[in-house]
Amino acid sequence: MAFLVAAVGYELALPGVSAAPQKVAAIVRAHHGELGRFPLPRKLVASIVAVEDEHFFTNIFLNVLDGAARAAVASLERSGDPGGSTIAQQLAKQLFPRPAGFATSLEDFALGIKLSLAYPKPKILQMYLNAIYYGNGYWGDVTAARGYFGTSPDRLSWAEASMLAGLPQAPSAYDPLHHFTLAKRRQHHVLDQLVDTHVLTAAQAAAAYQAPLPLRRLRGR
Repeated sequence: MAFLVAAVGYELALPGVSAAPQKVAAIVRAHHGELGRFPLPRKLVASIVAVEDEHFFTNIFLNVLDGAARAAVASLERSGDPGGSTIAQQLAKQLFPRPAGFATSLEDFALGIKLSLAYPKPKILQMYLNAIYYGNGYWGDVTAARGYFGTSPDRLSWAEASMLAGLPQAPSAYDPLHHFTLAKRRQHHVLDQLVDTHVLTAAQAAAAYQAPLPLRRLRGR
């Protein structure tokens, strides 16, 4: 009982999440991006969920347990970098930036719970897609889809969606314009996850991996 009271008190002491949509919009404006709206881009959402948080659409308590395990592993193995966090935790990290560390990982976990309780899952995904960095100055899925492939998020192919979904974990390392081999390796992992989560068949994933990627070169670089 005392532990439960302490946990509730800790949650209440954290920042509120009622202004999360406004914070997302501010991030997009600060980086001269365009705010993505509903309906969500189906292929990109499926790819992001498969590689970042396969339990996202399950019972919230299962997702919370998964997030707790991810936060613990991240804190122990990555010096507090929650790179393996759930989607809600990653969104919290973007909206409430703080120095990395064990305490920050715990706060991201707790704020992720707050976000999960305050907003429906489609809204969390929309905010996540808008607030995440995809490399090369592209913040948000609208800017990234247009910048890399000259299209809108809802018109991405499986090849393009799986490539974009792999970028947020390490945008510089997986930069498809400068580190194409590593980017393709990451794309392959995303496609494998789509197969594991029964979104694509192995044949469909193989076809997506072999499909051409019409990457646009950055002007002036």
